[in-house]
Amino acid sequence: MSHEDLLIVVDVGNTNTVCGVFRGEEFDRDFRFSTDIDRTADEYASLLLPLLNAAELDPARASGVVICSVVPPLNLTFELLSKRYFHQEPLFVEPGVKTGLSIRYENPTEVGADRIVNGLAARELYGAPVVVADFGTATTFDVVNAEGEYAGGVIAPGLGISAEALFSHASRLYQIDLRRPQHLVGRNTAGAMQSGLYYGYVGLVDGILVRLLEELGHDTMVVGTGGEADLIASGSQYIREVNPQLTLLGLKMIYDRNR
Repeated sequence: MSHEDLLIVVDVGNTNTVCGVFRGEEFDRDFRFSTDIDRTADEYASLLLPLLNAAELDPARASGVVICSVVPPLNLTFELLSKRYFHQEPLFVEPGVKTGLSIRYENPTEVGADRIVNGLAARELYGAPVVVADFGTATTFDVVNAEGEYAGGVIAPGLGISAEALFSHASRLYQIDLRRPQHLVGRNTAGAMQSGLYYGYVGLVDGILVRLLEELGHDTMVVGTGGEADLIASGSQYIREVNPQLTLLGLKMIYDRNR
């Protein structure tokens, strides 16, 4: 790409879709909007294009589009978006695409595209072994072993859906903001719920991470990403760095490998 060309990278998740823009080799910015399988390509464009224009990023300068999606019904939608508004055939992260990451899953096709992208990005940025804790709709812990291979991982319910389960199944409890409480012992219902959700979830995360580090070695890098990463990392003993753009950086790496 020339310095003026733009690479559009799209991470389609179950809850949110993140669109990132690279200007030449440099990451420029990203935009986040809710994922809705009922939206058309034109409706997604009506959200994205004004944001690009406000940032003085010309869609006509797009030289490539790369997409990882865990929502198959939206694949055609984003393919149409790419062709119609960026005039590019998109590269989807799917079987057959060069990633440079060996997959040791029993059935590699079961691994979500975002997990492969995160594993690649973490290995390239932090070395191996490395663990990625991705806080999205689900919380995933993805392991790249000392040989630099994707070894597998752990999947747990995300913080948001854990909270929703509590609100929906306890008739006298109500929705609250998910944040780190000032006190461990809550002095009212909201405080008690915040403490239980936050510290309970940090306990889940660190309980899994300490066992992974026992297997991989305690010097193993643990990096957090995803929407709740900053919140949980602030209370974790084992997450050493938060990289909000990890998936987007991995998509750029995969695009470069497949050009």
